[in-house]
Amino acid sequence: MANTYLTRTFGAETNRKIWTWSAWVKRQNLVSDHQNALFAVYENTSNRSVFRFNAHQLNFQDTGNSVEIKTNRLFRDTSAWYHIVVRVDTTQATASDRVRIYVNGEQETSFATATYPNQNANMMFNNSFVHFINARQDGSIDSIADMSYSHIHFTDGTAYDATAFGEYDANGVWTIKTSPSVTYGNNGFFILKDGNSVTDQSGNSNNFTVAGGTLTNTEDSPSNVFATLNPLRNFSSMGSFSNGNNTYTKGNDGWVSALSTLGITSGKYYYEAKWVSGSYLKIGFCTDNGVSAIGHISETNLPGGYAWYTHDNGHVKTDNAVVSGWNYTDIPNITSISTGDIMKIAVDLDNKYAYFGVNDVWAKTNADPTSGASGTGGLDISSDFPSGTILFPAISVYNSVANVNFGNGYFGTTAVASAGTNASGNGIFEFDVPTGYTALSTKGLNL
Repeated sequence: MANTYLTRTFGAETNRKIWTWSAWVKRQNLVSDHQNALFAVYENTSNRSVFRFNAHQLNFQDTGNSVEIKTNRLFRDTSAWYHIVVRVDTTQATASDRVRIYVNGEQETSFATATYPNQNANMMFNNSFVHFINARQDGSIDSIADMSYSHIHFTDGTAYDATAFGEYDANGVWTIKTSPSVTYGNNGFFILKDGNSVTDQSGNSNNFTVAGGTLTNTEDSPSNVFATLNPLRNFSSMGSFSNGNNTYTKGNDGWVSALSTLGITSGKYYYEAKWVSGSYLKIGFCTDNGVSAIGHISETNLPGGYAWYTHDNGHVKTDNAVVSGWNYTDIPNITSISTGDIMKIAVDLDNKYAYFGVNDVWAKTNADPTSGASGTGGLDISSDFPSGTILFPAISVYNSVANVNFGNGYFGTTAVASAGTNASGNGIFEFDVPTGYTALSTKGLNL
């Protein structure tokens, strides 16, 4: 939801003392200031309230009641979905019971700041003013976050703990209740249940409006987490991330690189990268330390780094050299690579081969990613990746913008033009996924 936010002006006030907000949230850019608003309401600068990530801590503020509650715990995992519940009941006699925060089923009890509302105080949320999701208002619209959301609930007049909206599965993993049994009350709502619909599913018709940006529907969900680029593995620290950490930008000369959030040791995976603009792009894979200090995949004296490179109309590099048999003169199927093209990679770690292509063409004329141990038209990577080596898909850009698609079905905010076939049913890609390959996601890791 980069640069995207939702609004709804609530109806007549019913119960500002008792309410619950629940949502599954995935962080993207780890900005450390206040620009991570989850849920907010605004009347004026003296009367407003916001629940947000602030310096990576969860922070609840209500200025009209001088309330502030901020966790000690930091939330910096960009690969995970957090289930977050705020339970408010100011009628409670014990101050700490008046605002409770739950994350993944567990109540937060350690706080850097804990100033609770007075008993029976009317909070700002659930008044008749405009409410925001993914932004707040402070005289103007600000704090627009880059986060993904799923299953957002608000209950008016009933305070629930996290077990109303989630539960532990047989493996002890906190999971989503897709249709919880809760009472929504007059202003209650349930949006983003399946996909990007802001139509209220509670039965109240309390629909939201997309007030800014573009609300996209991602395959990434709490039940199937897809790989993205990882801001914590941003080599040279000069690249910027957007669109759910699937767009990578370097605005001037010099290389930067980023690794994916998920690594692989076995199996067969497919992914794509679209060269949007600029000078050069590399898409490939490497070990965790397979990127040099100056920001390249495949550079000098680093183990396990291969890059499919746009320079000279395409070639594969490793250890700062073109791989034998993979110079642009050796891959006649690819006559040029230019901005707007989509580069693709299929990695077979069961047989230790990699296959490279552009648009709907594999680089080698005889390339067959389904050929198994024969590796027909593939690059033999067995010498660099013995069994047990963890590989990470990776990208490098030089004064360029690139979008990756690990199966979410988007390049930036634009859906793939015409999805290719995919036998695994896991992920949406521009081109056909070779049979036996899948997207890099938590589901894909277990196929």
